[in-house]
Amino acid sequence: MTAAILSAAISTPAALDATATAARLPWLPLATEIEALLRDDSVAVPVRTVLRLPGGAALFVMPAADQSVAMTKLITLTPANAGTGRPTIQGDVVVFDIATGERRLVLDGPTVTARRTAAVSLLAALRLAPCTTGPLLVVGAGVQGLAHVDAFVHGLGVKAVWISSRSATSAEALARHARSLGAHARVTDDPNAALAHCPLVVTCTPAHAVVLHATPRDDAFVAAVGAYTPAMAELSPALCRHFAAQGRIVVDTGDAAHEAGDLLQAGLDVTALPTLRDVVRGADGTGRGPVLFKSCGWAGWDLAAARLALAGVVADEYRHPAG
Repeated sequence: MTAAILSAAISTPAALDATATAARLPWLPLATEIEALLRDDSVAVPVRTVLRLPGGAALFVMPAADQSVAMTKLITLTPANAGTGRPTIQGDVVVFDIATGERRLVLDGPTVTARRTAAVSLLAALRLAPCTTGPLLVVGAGVQGLAHVDAFVHGLGVKAVWISSRSATSAEALARHARSLGAHARVTDDPNAALAHCPLVVTCTPAHAVVLHATPRDDAFVAAVGAYTPAMAELSPALCRHFAAQGRIVVDTGDAAHEAGDLLQAGLDVTALPTLRDVVRGADGTGRGPVLFKSCGWAGWDLAAARLALAGVVADEYRHPAG
């Protein structure tokens, strides 16, 4: 291969579709990479930019970098696409090599979002859940519901899954998917009653209304994923205060102080709550009772996904050099 052709090959980034992106982000390695990122003091994550668009849509710009990799996630959220066959979330994650400035990789944005969000919940469960065997209750049967079923079945070995959704069709489809993974699955129309049976819980609804208000088990771990603005909430204020009084609450990052609608509407001091970084670094200690993990999203999680995916590409280039 001539120098000119080699240079062009190196500078052309690998563009991965949804399937290829998912293949680069297996659950446990992704959770491990997220934990490694939380120990990495070189990571820099500025506040994400949200540009409101006509019709209720929005453009999210989420950059992050460490000492060797820089990335930006560019995604659009278009709620009007619901029910049209077009995805509500679209976009890309663009990954750069800092030393050379080269664009090395383009990942499918919605796939990265789904997998890194569920992998963060998986890491939190591995670190915080009093009981990791399940059953798992998933409230919301959309993209995040699917990702969390996959993450908890593959990452925790969960064998039983309960599904609750406003759409019976979506709930049944997700239950079938869980069964295809080897898990027992059932659909329930009363997620609050299911709390008595499920020590693992994930809420990943559009957060248009509260979906959980009942008292959880003493050994419960609840990952609340759907609400990411002060106006959104999936958990009732009384339920959030129950976790604060009888167990503990951990937030994904300090950004939850102005994003965690569930907690803010409950009147809790979110700035005083430990973060997942505190847990990973051993600064949080341990506690008894039910655990609420409140996840709002952070570009650092996308950076962890970018690091893992890029490592796979580099390994492939090393094993199969161009020539």
